[in-house]
Amino acid sequence: MTALPQTTEKKLGLVIDLDTCVGCHACVVSCKGWNTENYGAPLSDRDAYGDAPMGTFLNRVHAFEADTGGCGGSQTIHFPKSCLHCEDAPCVTVCPTGASYKRAEDGIVLVNEDACIGCGLCAWACPYGARELDQTEGVMKKCTLCVDRIYNENLPEEDRVPACVRTCPAGARHFGDLGDPESDVSRLVAERGGVDLMPEMNTKPVNKYLPPRPKNFLAELCNTPALEPVAQDAKGFLGWLDRALEKV
Repeated sequence: MTALPQTTEKKLGLVIDLDTCVGCHACVVSCKGWNTENYGAPLSDRDAYGDAPMGTFLNRVHAFEADTGGCGGSQTIHFPKSCLHCEDAPCVTVCPTGASYKRAEDGIVLVNEDACIGCGLCAWACPYGARELDQTEGVMKKCTLCVDRIYNENLPEEDRVPACVRTCPAGARHFGDLGDPESDVSRLVAERGGVDLMPEMNTKPVNKYLPPRPKNFLAELCNTPALEPVAQDAKGFLGWLDRALEKV
């Protein structure tokens, strides 16, 4: 079994703004592309264009309809989800070979694919469903926070962030040290009331979510009176169409 570090020097992670995410899946595509071409074993696909396609993705976006209350209104919430790099990561402590581990220098949870036997215990232990067994490679895959990008001095400084953050067209994804209360991401969490995903699981996820802001215009719609008709009797083509439809 793998032991978790007592403390980490940093807590690198993501802050995801659910108010801004538009569900375009650009983060999913960029994650798939970068992690297929660079770090570790490629993210394989099976029967990609067939009747039963199956592929390995480290980041997925789910969509939900949230009831806003009153006059039958609802709001679509797009919810991206990947590894949350938990402080108390159960996926690490159940690994029988030590393949899953949490780095003391930055808190990133990784998998040593050379030591992974594909037993699936870490996926079973993860309450967020953030790990996937690559069926072709036979190893467990998960978000690495693009560790091969963020420390790569051959890249321009603006590119030394996870691929999903660099790609997001809506600016809904933010990256930084959540262990530093003065960092941009920590201030964003404090200002917007960032929350943990499923805090009752006591995994202490590093990644945070910014809740969607209330949509006041939905409440206003409930109190908006219907417009009075401009014309009582339609004439011309529209009048003929009304009379024709009445006979159907």
